[in-house]
Amino acid sequence: MTAHDHEDEDPFDRHEEGTANRVTAPMQAFTRQQATTGGLILLVGLLVVFGLPLIAL
Repeated sequence: MTAHDHEDEDPFDRHEEGTANRVTAPMQAFTRQQATTGGLILLVGLLVVFGLPLIAL
């Protein structure tokens, strides 16, 4: 048996034949509204992470 034999693999670990046209998230386009929402969430998160400890001092 060589390293390239696949007889003992789990059948659920195989790739589907129909996934050749699948698009992953970094390749998908996004709208200005989605970018704005993400920026606002980032801003709120940064305020919570850095602002609250500064207020607690």
